Amino acid sequence: MTHDLAPRLFTHYDAAPALEHVPKRTENARGVKGDPVNVALVGSEAELREAMRRAGWRAADPITRASSIAIARSVLLRRADSTAPVSPLYLFGRPQDVAFEREVGRSASRRHHVRLWQAPGIQIAGRAVWVGDAAYDLRAGISRRGFHPTHHIAPDVDAERDTLVADLARAGQVAARAHVTGVGPRVDAHNAEGDRYDTDGELTVVTLSPNNAPVAAPPLAPDPPLVALKEAWWAWFHPTPRPPPEPAP
Repeated sequence: MTHDLAPRLFTHYDAAPALEHVPKRTENARGVKGDPVNVALVGSEAELREAMRRAGWRAADPITRASSIAIARSVLLRRADSTAPVSPLYLFGRPQDVAFEREVGRSASRRHHVRLWQAPGIQIAGRAVWVGDAAYDLRAGISRRGFHPTHHIAPDVDAERDTLVADLARAGQVAARAHVTGVGPRVDAHNAEGDRYDTDGELTVVTLSPNNAPVAAPPLAPDPPLVALKEAWWAWFHPTPRPPPEPAP
């Protein structure tokens, strides 16, 4: 059962008003709600791709017969596949525009990944906005709802959001960062594959460094008092222990 923890009380878009009406959850091809949208990256496509490359993340291959065979071999034979395809989810009525991943271990069964969509008609300071769903693939397996091959995500989607932002900051690609309201606080929510997730409900907005010029990572912009109180409560309440941060490759 999903517990929706009074998200209206903590709604705030001061840092990026343009994101108020962006969808906050992805969907699968059948329209079933998927992973929460928890990150927004501001910059051109060229800046986005270069920032992710410098952060140690690689663009995922499109889903083709060859790439599907390659990921199956990676999982079954424990062979590396650092650009394995990422299954499609939908936002704005279309599958992701691009996906990135960071390999973990010897196969594609575990990996950091994020799907990203360019938000139509939305810019921040004249720059494109890419919204996405960062999550950590914990293992490959069979869907709990469709009995088809899939990846199962780790419940702590906030940790993956924070890992992506930390990798970009470590690479000198973050010019500014702040929170706005995402899906809202959720406990024991489930995505389209039946995987459980918990979240503080925040969406981190990262302004990429213009032209990818290296910059010192700025601090996170302060949240409104009520949101800061909610975040302090969440840190105490959150039932899923976070793994120690991984160094970027």
